[in-house]
Amino acid sequence: MRVTRIHVDCVLAIGLTVPLPEAASTHLVRVLRLQAGDACVLFNGDGCDYGARITSIDRRAVRVEVYSRQPLDNESPLRIMLLQALARGDKMDWILQKATELGVNAIMPVMSERSEVKLDAERSGKRALHWHSVIVSACEQSGRAAVPSLAMASPLEQALKLLPEGSQRLVLAPSAVRGLGDAAVSRNRVQVLAIGPEGGWSARDIMLLASAGFVEVRLGPRIMRTETAGIAAIATLQSRFGDLG
Repeated sequence: MRVTRIHVDCVLAIGLTVPLPEAASTHLVRVLRLQAGDACVLFNGDGCDYGARITSIDRRAVRVEVYSRQPLDNESPLRIMLLQALARGDKMDWILQKATELGVNAIMPVMSERSEVKLDAERSGKRALHWHSVIVSACEQSGRAAVPSLAMASPLEQALKLLPEGSQRLVLAPSAVRGLGDAAVSRNRVQVLAIGPEGGWSARDIMLLASAGFVEVRLGPRIMRTETAGIAAIATLQSRFGDLG
């Protein structure tokens, strides 16, 4: 029987009793029909899974006691940051979910010149909370105990100033001569992968990316949608230089 994994935003240690988040409590009791004494697994992003057992169930919360700690070794040796232009509707959720499953370490949503989605500070904050929940759910499902970091959505020009120093920077461009699989990728450096919006990068975007040290690469002979391109590129990098295959 598969044991349910739950993300909690608190310190975990053997012997501690902690209340579970409301949504997780409802899922365990009303959907899975778990009872006192049943087991679950907790993680808080520190790279470990914590075995826990339900000790009490009431209207306020389900409480569990931690009884074991297991460090996990399923993070990719390749550190990938996805710089993703905002996509419409549920596409962004899908991108974040699959990128997390494929092992990215960080995600930076950006507003480019041709992005159809524009967010002000208030909407950006609300979307960040929603996107974080999507990422956490993907970690719960995929068995990851390290939660990828998520930056606030910002204009491309501003985001480029926040990239990690010494990182290798690749941008998907259909007109590029070099293939993504031919790029000289190093596991010792963060790989920043830039994916454009539905309408593609504008000339100004390309200029900004080039000025920030991005190298253009292509991924096969076909033009992919934004929700396909990033996922395919991450899978290619992980297969060639990471831990897939």
